[in-house]
Amino acid sequence: MQLVAIIVSLAVTAVAIPLTVMAVRSMLQIIRAGKPAPNRMGNPARRTATMFIETFGHTRMIQNRIVGIMHWFVYAAFILLSTAVLQAYFQLFDPEFVWPLIGHFFLYEWAAEGLGLLSTIGIIYLIAVRQRQHPRTQGRKSRFFGSTFWQAYFVEAMALLEGAAILFVRGAEYNIYVADGDPDYASRFHFPISGYLGDAIYPDDVDQLKNIIFFVAMFKIVLAMVWLIVIARNLTMGIAWHRFTAWPNIWFKRESDGGTALGGLAPLYVKGEPLDLEKLEDLEEEEFSQLGVGKVEDFSWKGILDFTTCTECGRCQSQCPAWNTEKPLSPKLLMMGLRDHAYAKIPLLDADPDTLTEAQKAELERPLIGDEDLFGVIDPDVLWSCTNCGACVQQCPVDIEHVDHIDNMRRYQVLVESNFPTELNNIFKGLERKGNPWGMNPRDRIKWTEGLDFEVKQVGVDVESLDEVDWLFWVGCAGAFEDRAKKTTQAVAELLEMAGVSFAVLGDGETCTGDPARRAGNEIVFAQLAMQNAEVFKETKVKKVVSTCAHCFNTLKNEYADYGVELEVVHHTQLLNRLVREGKLTPVASTGAEVEGKKITYHDPCFLGRHNQVYEAPRELLNVIPGATFTEMPRNSERSFCCGAGGARMWMEENIGSRINVNRTEEAVATGADQIAVGCPFCRVMLSDGLTLKQSEGAAREEVEVLDVAQMLLTAVKRVPAMAGAGAAGATEAEPDTADRADDATISDAEEAAPLADAHSAEGRADAEAVAGQSTEELDSPADEGTEADHEAAAAHNVDVDDKGAAHGTPDAPADTTAPATDDEPEPEPAPEPGDTTEPETESVPAADDAPEAPAEESTPEPDADEPVEGDAREEEAEEVTDSAADAPADASEKEKAAWANVGPVNTDLTPDAPAPAATEAEPESEPAPEPAEDSADDSADEPTDEDDEPATESSGEIVDVADAPGPDPVDEDVAELSDANPSGADLSSSATGAVPDEDSEAPEKPSGSG
Repeated sequence: MQLVAIIVSLAVTAVAIPLTVMAVRSMLQIIRAGKPAPNRMGNPARRTATMFIETFGHTRMIQNRIVGIMHWFVYAAFILLSTAVLQAYFQLFDPEFVWPLIGHFFLYEWAAEGLGLLSTIGIIYLIAVRQRQHPRTQGRKSRFFGSTFWQAYFVEAMALLEGAAILFVRGAEYNIYVADGDPDYASRFHFPISGYLGDAIYPDDVDQLKNIIFFVAMFKIVLAMVWLIVIARNLTMGIAWHRFTAWPNIWFKRESDGGTALGGLAPLYVKGEPLDLEKLEDLEEEEFSQLGVGKVEDFSWKGILDFTTCTECGRCQSQCPAWNTEKPLSPKLLMMGLRDHAYAKIPLLDADPDTLTEAQKAELERPLIGDEDLFGVIDPDVLWSCTNCGACVQQCPVDIEHVDHIDNMRRYQVLVESNFPTELNNIFKGLERKGNPWGMNPRDRIKWTEGLDFEVKQVGVDVESLDEVDWLFWVGCAGAFEDRAKKTTQAVAELLEMAGVSFAVLGDGETCTGDPARRAGNEIVFAQLAMQNAEVFKETKVKKVVSTCAHCFNTLKNEYADYGVELEVVHHTQLLNRLVREGKLTPVASTGAEVEGKKITYHDPCFLGRHNQVYEAPRELLNVIPGATFTEMPRNSERSFCCGAGGARMWMEENIGSRINVNRTEEAVATGADQIAVGCPFCRVMLSDGLTLKQSEGAAREEVEVLDVAQMLLTAVKRVPAMAGAGAAGATEAEPDTADRADDATISDAEEAAPLADAHSAEGRADAEAVAGQSTEELDSPADEGTEADHEAAAAHNVDVDDKGAAHGTPDAPADTTAPATDDEPEPEPAPEPGDTTEPETESVPAADDAPEAPAEESTPEPDADEPVEGDAREEEAEEVTDSAADAPADASEKEKAAWANVGPVNTDLTPDAPAPAATEAEPESEPAPEPAEDSADDSADEPTDEDDEPATESSGEIVDVADAPGPDPVDEDVAELSDANPSGADLSSSATGAVPDEDSEAPEKPSGSG
């Protein structure tokens, strides 16, 4: 037996080793064919530490705890028992051979036997997991969908036999020591597990036992060599090769400090250097054609190493929002496709064309991006489905950098091929010409401050530089132009003012950070915007920045250092949480019972949480809100599910599969939460649209609302007891009607964070106006239920409302009868019936199909402040249950149409059209509007509405840049025609639709009649 074992073992080894050597050389040759990967060698000590921590500690795998533990057993056994294979060669000649020094050391023996047993248990468990989650039963929901199953079964079988073999060989060794009568080693102390196996299955004859050892040693060697032969013949067998390639892949990861490839996007490299616009014109045509990745050989060597290392485990696939909503993008399948193409094409690049087969020629000519008709490697729908959420990178156990690879391919498609979704045309033009993706007038960036009862300092106007204040408040494009985001901006400003924090804004000196352009692949536009902002930062001496937008926060924090500015950047929830901890902001408990038991859930913005690990600050703020209960969604924190707006998807159609925002909204609604908290304006738009749809379908309660964390905190900080006149319960709304708000663009004393009931009488409505600064949650409780102590508490917290609706003193002063939208003033439309309210999140977002079209030559009357917004699903349902003689509510089909108008082809809330007031249920009259109500949906209420005004140039279904509106515009020649493909469509809030003329314009604009 010994001779046979020696011959077989050496023969199979002689075949396996050369094949393995050739395979490794081929693999290295393919990997080295990639372009340079800069900055992969720095900080070697930290990189080495990270590699050992992630491999030996399994810190990435342990995200799935039980599977991670079982995999660790198999992994550790592979490393330790590899020495057992080497030992087997010696045992072919000496069956009693052990390693010197450690061979009989009990800790080594215990570890070998323990890992032999645990790896056997671990691989059996992993086999069971694969079968339980097999695509034959779960279909696309299986994380193993698309994986190569024969390879997985081969690896699992080999791991099972490797673990078991160590126990069998040691059991035979134990019986030999017993037969020899060796008292030092023939004990359970040295053979704690295998000793029992030896007693159970092996004979006592020494010669037979030696033959068994020869056979088991040969078996271990043959297993190992068969393993090497199979993987040598299959270089794309990542489930096997990752045992070797994961080590360098982790060592060469993008972040030398050990972080994942999240946060900032990797720069676009030209000639090994980050893109420099000044040198761009000097590029040769061939060099320019290599911007981004257009061919598989354009990937860096680290990219090809990433593809090689993919284990096909499917963790990325299971977390991907695109894949989970029936879209074609699977990060796993993307890596597998790129790997197969790389290993098929790169070896052919230097081959003689005359020696190639037709299949090989087709592979060489295969486009990297192309549909089936073009035989493309990656379908365009795969490339553009990515939201850049980073879930794939977060979950990957071997540090593959999926997002960088996807965006590098996007860069080539945009910069070289000019082949990208048509909707992106509009945001690129808006960013280039107006500094924001909606093409709004930059002079309107400061309009969100109108109506605030305190001064917001502007750099260059009120302060010369940021040295004079503590913080630069970075408002962002959404925070300056989008209605819902403006309320967050105002809430943060008011909280900072209350806390005594000095801050200033850049106003029209601020421009987009460039995040939408960079994530869409337009690196040149991003670089232009970043350079412009960087110069402003240097001139104004910016050091500390607070931002309400998670995308701005991420870009400023992680990407602007490449442009020579070092900033301390915090998210508004971080700063507000700090102020609460320091006692500068104190949430107030409500005296009303309606707040008790209110349930809040929180949606983690991807670019705040997963990209920047900010998880605790917003949760701490929500947990300090008195009387409210915080509940988590099943997918939260690191495993949070995307809202669907990242990666420039905010502006793109979502035509394939189900909607990501609806998927996330359903999860939030299922928690039973009354309020869905967010920390990003993009998330708020997406979840609000999803909520509107679910409410129109009757799948969500009408009182559920989407609010920013800052608004909720402001409500709690300025909360006051319930007051008289507001006890009548109406439909719950997230933010007060315009008659009850301080100003068209303000958050008056944090009403937005709670519902406000309409009064059921003129007196009740007047009382509601008098306490506009109060928390609307308290207004749900009748005042006569309060005690004397309650009234004293009320007196201590009450606020007054001035002639602009701004909160100042106490509400005992009579309400200003000249305030707009009161019951005593003539109303152009019938007043809404009692109980009617305006849905906050869409109150200025009329549905395009339902809004009445007013003639352009007639003045559109200002809607009554209490008038419901047409197309508002909540309002329509509220009207159905009212006892008053209101207008007939829209039927179900109209409600669904209105809801889909909000979440259909549009994902934003702006359009640079004429300032259109929210449409009302009643037909607009032709008489001029009365003194305009301070409505947040109309940022140009002070403009003339004479009949001789210029007519609106386009309907709300189209996007009109401010320069295309009537009246002179100094940059008319730069304005590109925008098309209906722009997802900024008819459901956009009219606050930001105002095509406000430039300051040197002569003719004011006329509100559009498109509603």
